This record gives sequence, C-alpha cells and structure tokens, in this order.
Amino acid sequence: MPLQFEAPSPLNYFRALVAGNDDIPLLEAAASLAQDEYPELDVQQVLIEADALLERVRRRLPADASQLHRLRILNQFFFQDLVFGGNFNDYTDPDNSYLHVVLRSRRGIQISLAVVWLELARGLGLKAQGVCFPGHFMVKVQLPKGQVVMDPFSGHSLSAEELSERLEPYKRHSGLVGEFEVPLGLYLQSASPRDILARMLRNLKEIHRSDQDVDRQLAVQERLLVLLPDAWPEYRDRGLLHAQRGQTAQAAKDLQVYLDHAEDALDRDEVAERLADLRRASH
Repeated sequence: MPLQFEAPSPLNYFRALVAGNDDIPLLEAAASLAQDEYPELDVQQVLIEADALLERVRRRLPADASQLHRLRILNQFFFQDLVFGGNFNDYTDPDNSYLHVVLRSRRGIQISLAVVWLELARGLGLKAQGVCFPGHFMVKVQLPKGQVVMDPFSGHSLSAEELSERLEPYKRHSGLVGEFEVPLGLYLQSASPRDILARMLRNLKEIHRSDQDVDRQLAVQERLLVLLPDAWPEYRDRGLLHAQRGQTAQAAKDLQVYLDHAEDALDRDEVAERLADLRRASH
C-alpha cells in the first residue's frame, strides 16, 4: 500500500519555516505569506524563479569581481534591466506584498522588493541586510571601504544627510528631538528575518484593516502570533477580530491573555470593559 502524505496547512507550513531562531529561510517564508490569498501557490516555484534570476546575474560577473563591482552589476540587472520598482499606481494592493506576483509584475513595495534583492545579493556573496527604517524599508551592504544604505525602490544609495532628512518627520512626530534625539546608526541596525516578516505582515494587516476585511485581517493575525508568540497586543487585536465575527469564547480567551501580560497598557481599562461585555453577553 503506497504511503500517503497530507500537505501541511499554509499556517502550519509557515510555522515550520519560522520555528528556528536564526535560520529562518526568508525568501521561502515571505513567499508563503501569499498562500492565504492564493492557496494553490507553489512556493517552491517561487524559489526556482529566484534561483534563475541569480544564475542570470552570476553569468555577468567574473570570478574575481570585487564586492563593489558585484553590487553595481546586481543593481544594473535588478533595477535597470529587469526594471523592478515601486507600484506607485496601486501602492496599497496586497499583491505588492506577495513575492510570486512581485516576481511576475516587477512591481512591489519597499520590503517585498528588498526581500528579492537581498536573496540575489547574498547569492552573489554580498554582505547585505535589511533595515527597518521608519516609514521606508531600506537595505544596506557592507563593502571594504564602508557601508552603503540603499532605497529598494530604485537602488539609489543614500547619504547620512539624506537619511537624516527622511527621519525628521518621524522624529518630530515621536518626540525624538532635542535631548531625546538618538544617533542615526540606531535606525540603521540590521533587521532579522523575523523582523522583516513581521513588518510584511503588519503592512498586510493595515491594508485589510483599512478595507474592513475582517477575515483577511484574522488570517494575518494568526501568522503574526505564530511568528511573535510573545507580542501581547497581537492577542488583543485577534481577540477583537474574533468578537467582530461573533466568536465570543475565542475573543475572551485572547483578550484575557492580553490583560494578563500588558499590565501597564494604556488601553487596559478599555479592553477589560470589552472583555466583561463579552462575558455578560455569553451568559
């Protein structure tokens, strides 16, 4: 009798990919985010397509190419020849976060473009990392003569002055000015694969929230809590979504988890009142 293997659910597949601490396969995990919207998606095909791009750009490089030469050839290939760039016509389209669509359309948002670019950069031996810069995801490359910080929309390298200028609105809004100001370098720290995936999911979460699409928000929440099991506000947000769907028991459980751990939260009283309402309604 032949053995039968049941394919894991999209969420369990994602859970397996992000179970490790430092060895999360970023491209594969990021590509798998689309499986909630595209359940028939073959993630391995996405990896094959990325490998094919890497092989194409490798053929352009001599074996002894310097790090700087590798970076220049990659940027020529990615941004000019393949014309990857931002989808400015429909920036909030969820497809901008789905890597199989980005590879086909060559359009995305900063972070999805960065994930593809990082895969190619690392395949060429570049010391490349993502950067969770406020408001605009960046990439950076460590070269023998210093660090280059780039915009994933264009490949344009940014000076310290340009980066500081981009930070100003965020710093003013956050009160990080004057005596509270922090060095630029703190905003340029390397993002882990977990950080990058969390930012991708939160982008999708905000898009679905704006569209008032509770079902899609909930699917994103499930992934966020698999990825970040100690992110207590995400339990609150999932609980509120369960409440909107009339799933009182699940909602109460999540809100209680939030209250048990978020002792100093500013919305603690509000959430406690919501939980009490749910419990009264269920009796």
